[in-house]
Amino acid sequence: MQLYNKLSAKERSSLIKKAGNRRITLSFYKYHQIRNTSLFRDYLYLMWEKLDVLGRIYIASEGINAQLSVPSQNFKGFKTKLDTVEFLKEIRLNVAIEQDNFSFLKLKVKIRKNIVADGLSENSFDLSNNGKHVNASEFNSLTDDPNTLLIDMRNHYESEIGHFKGAVLPDVDSFRESLPIIEKKFEKHKKSKNIVMYCTGGIRCEKASAFLKHKGYEKVYQLDGGIIEYARQVEQEKINNKFVGKNFVFDHRRSETVSEKIIANCHQCGEKCDTHINCENEACHLLFIQCEKCAKEYNNCCSEECYNVNSLTVEDQKKLRKGKKNSNQIFKKGRSEVLKFKKTSS
Repeated sequence: MQLYNKLSAKERSSLIKKAGNRRITLSFYKYHQIRNTSLFRDYLYLMWEKLDVLGRIYIASEGINAQLSVPSQNFKGFKTKLDTVEFLKEIRLNVAIEQDNFSFLKLKVKIRKNIVADGLSENSFDLSNNGKHVNASEFNSLTDDPNTLLIDMRNHYESEIGHFKGAVLPDVDSFRESLPIIEKKFEKHKKSKNIVMYCTGGIRCEKASAFLKHKGYEKVYQLDGGIIEYARQVEQEKINNKFVGKNFVFDHRRSETVSEKIIANCHQCGEKCDTHINCENEACHLLFIQCEKCAKEYNNCCSEECYNVNSLTVEDQKKLRKGKKNSNQIFKKGRSEVLKFKKTSS
């Protein structure tokens, strides 16, 4: 019985192209106590593999975090099957505002300690006692209030290409870094200010808002469904869009346009640009912002060194990589010293 992906990204891409069917990119999450994560993982894999669902799904004892690509003709069947899982019945699906048939090229259902890495002690506070969920209109009204502190719960490389006007943008590389920083920085406002949080789809705010309430913060709010749902409501209800730039997403698209304004710069030449790429050198794979001109000049690489390596034959590149492990520093998104106009840490 196949319980793992056997096709390469290239093979899957070819099959998707050949099928010619439209696929829907979506995401959802749910905090819920799952007793047998292995059994649940295998159940989901078998169910979704039959429906040609692709994506990245994390399961932990605390719940599920899923980012998926579903063939449009199978969407109804997917939703019907999802509703058979009691705690996922009628769950809101955050449908991407910009679709791409190739957003995911593999089905990966993994068991993790947490569905979003937070660095906190397990069961250290009540996740159900979280911030008040607000829709786009309510969010806009709250952010108009001078007594509101608006906090971006994402990482620096996400907010660098797009964020809400007037938001505090913690200069962090991971979610686990942001929680203690925010809790300490705004401690004097824990009872007086409206603390309004947002993230990509809402999952980080669920935990962050509960964490702050556990620490004594009283007026805590979170954008329901995150930026993805906000963008949908802005479009459908024709309300004022307070988001500037792009929304970073964790699939092959890398971003969605929420407003046309470009607020970031190419990390190599400094020109206005908000397109993230991964360095073409497989031994590097650094995530950074690169304009079309620099992409052509450096052959989609982050530096001359990587350009030279990437110019070698595939076999020669493999020889260079043999016996070496990629350093974790490559995940310091856009922080590399080779980038002249990189985002610097504070």
